[in-house]
Amino acid sequence: MLSSYYTVKSTGTNEITINKSRFIAHVKRVTTENEAQEFIQAVKKEHASATHNCSAYMIGEQDDIQKANDDGEPSRTAGVPMLEVLKKRHLKDTCVVVTRYFGGIKLGAGGLIRAYGSAVTEGINAVGVVDRQLMNVIGITLDYTWLGKMENEIRQSSYLLKDVLYEESVCFLVYVPVDNVTSFTDWVTNITNGQGIIEEKEEVYLEEDVTEK
Repeated sequence: MLSSYYTVKSTGTNEITINKSRFIAHVKRVTTENEAQEFIQAVKKEHASATHNCSAYMIGEQDDIQKANDDGEPSRTAGVPMLEVLKKRHLKDTCVVVTRYFGGIKLGAGGLIRAYGSAVTEGINAVGVVDRQLMNVIGITLDYTWLGKMENEIRQSSYLLKDVLYEESVCFLVYVPVDNVTSFTDWVTNITNGQGIIEEKEEVYLEEDVTEK
């Protein structure tokens, strides 16, 4: 699993008009090629009367699956520039479909490349981008005499407190970046003089909004 990666925040659409042609960008986070194809077919069905429904997607930790489709536009003027936007912005597990309703003015190859690229860029900006960071949930079990000190130390640190469980002993659940588990364990051991029980619970992804990427 990747320690962090960028992807789109949500599913959404955004429309721009260029020389009277409507370009509607549809954006969705996907994790399989089948899911991407289902999304593309759903858009095509919804916009069956459109002149074109061009698509591109990039899936996998190492961007193993990359596909682009011009859907009738001149070769490499739609799908490829759409895919290039995903590559440039380092977006994984992302599918985009751009629906075009022709407005009567031909754009030429260069104009089409710019139009489809712009449609995807603005569509992604509209739905937003997140940085998914892999975290290890670490449990710190301590005697209640440590409650105030440990909670204060965690809240003043760069680590994110997930929960506090008040049981026979107090247990702090903390989100720790997977690459920082060893240093976190040393930090807790130093604070508690080795009196705490430290356990790795699970790995989860946390998402942080990216203002511009």
